[in-house]
Amino acid sequence: MKYQSQRVAYWYFLAAMAVFSVQVLGGLWAGWIYIDPNFYAEAAPFNIVRMLHTNSLIVWLLLGFFGAAYFLVPEEAERELQSPMLAYVQLLILLLGTAGAVITYLFDLFPGHWLLGKEGREFLEQPLWVKLGIVAAALIFLYNITLTSLKGRKTAITNVLLLGLWGLVLLFLFAFYNPGNLSLDKMFWWYVVHLWVEATWELVMASILAFLMLKLTGVDREIVEKWLYVIVATALFSGILGTGHHYYWIGTPGYWQWIGSIFSSLEVVPFFAMMSFAFVMVWKGRRDHPNKAALLWSLGAATIAFFGAGVWGFLHTLHGVNYYTHGTQITAAHGHLAFYGAYVAVNLAIFSYAMPILRGRDPYNQVLNMGSFWLMTGGMAFMTFVLTFAGTVQTHLQRVMGEAFMDTQDAVNLFYVMRWGAGLAVVIGALVFIYAQLVPGREVIARGTGQEA
Repeated sequence: MKYQSQRVAYWYFLAAMAVFSVQVLGGLWAGWIYIDPNFYAEAAPFNIVRMLHTNSLIVWLLLGFFGAAYFLVPEEAERELQSPMLAYVQLLILLLGTAGAVITYLFDLFPGHWLLGKEGREFLEQPLWVKLGIVAAALIFLYNITLTSLKGRKTAITNVLLLGLWGLVLLFLFAFYNPGNLSLDKMFWWYVVHLWVEATWELVMASILAFLMLKLTGVDREIVEKWLYVIVATALFSGILGTGHHYYWIGTPGYWQWIGSIFSSLEVVPFFAMMSFAFVMVWKGRRDHPNKAALLWSLGAATIAFFGAGVWGFLHTLHGVNYYTHGTQITAAHGHLAFYGAYVAVNLAIFSYAMPILRGRDPYNQVLNMGSFWLMTGGMAFMTFVLTFAGTVQTHLQRVMGEAFMDTQDAVNLFYVMRWGAGLAVVIGALVFIYAQLVPGREVIARGTGQEA
C-alpha cells in the first residue's frame, strides 16, 4: 500500500461484502418463492423480498465502486486522498440510509408519507430522505475524489473513472422527478436505470479493469490507455441512444423502435472490446503476478460481461423480437448474467487484488478464491441457460399461443427448481469468496519473529 489514505477502501470493501451476502441470500429466498409462492408470504411477500434483492445489489456495487476509486485514485494521482475523514463520513451516511431503507421496506413504515415512506418506482423505491442522503454522500465523494485527482497526476484511468462517477451521480437526480404521466415517468426513469448500467457504469468498469490490467500484466500504460479510450467511445456512442430499446412499448413515438434497435445492437461492441482488451493485455504482458485469483476474476468479468450484457442483451433487443419476449424470463436471464459479469465480477476482481495489499499480506486462500469464481460463474451460467429456456417456453405459450399467465408458470416450474439449485451454488460461492478474503491462510507471519509459521 503506497498511500495511507488508501486504507479507506478497506472499510468500503468490508461493507460491500456484507451487503453482497444479504443480496445473494435475498435472491435465494426470492427464487424459492417461485417454487412455493406461499413461503412466508405474509411476513415477507415477494415484492418486498425482490425489492431487497435488487436494492442491495445496487448498494453493494456502488460501495465497491466507491472503494475502488478510493484505492486506485491515490495511486494514479500519486498523492493522498483530499480528506479520508470525509470518506468515512460518506460511508456512514450510505450505511445509515441503507439500514433505514431496509427497515422501511420490511415493516412498511410511514405508508404514503412524502418524506419517510417508500416510493412505488422499481429500483427507486427508497424514501425521499434516503435519496437526499445518497445525494449528500455522492457530493462528498465527488469533492474528495475530484480534488485528489486535480491536485495530482492526471491519467486516462482517473479521467474515465471520474467521467463515469460524475455521470452516475448527476443522472441519479432524475430519481427525484416523478411525473404523474406514466409514459413520461418511464421515459425519465430509464435515464437513471439504463444510463447507469449501460453507460456510466461501463466507464467505471472499464477504468477498474484497465487499472487491474496495468498492475497484473505489466503492459505499458500507453497501450492500456489507447484501449481504454476506444472502449469509452463505443460505450457512450451505443449506450446513450441505446436507451431507446426501453421506449418500445411505453407510449413514445414509433421512431424509437428503430433508434433503440440499431443503437442497442451496437452495445455488444464495447463489451467485446473489453473482453479483447483483457486477453490481449495478458498475452502481451511480461509480468508473472502472484495474485492469480485477481487475474482470473478480471478475465472472467470481461468474458462474462460480453456474453451476459452483449450476447444475451442482443438476443431480445430488436423490437420485432422484444414484442414477444418483453418482461419474460428471457429478460431475467439477460439481467442476471449481465450484472454478474459486468459489475459483480469486476468488483470481486478489485477486492481480490486490493484486499491482500490493504491487509499487508500475500494473497492467501487463492485456491478458495478461484474455487468461488468457478462456483459462482458455473451457477450463474446454468441459471442463465435455465431462465433462457423457461423464457422461451413462456414466450411461446403465453405470448404466441395465448395461454393464461398462471398456467404458463405451472408449465415452467421445473425450470424454477433448477434455477434455485443454481442460485444455491452462487450463494455458496459468494460465502466462500468472503471467507477467502477475510480469513488468513495456513501460512501466517509469526508475531515478533518475522518468520513464517
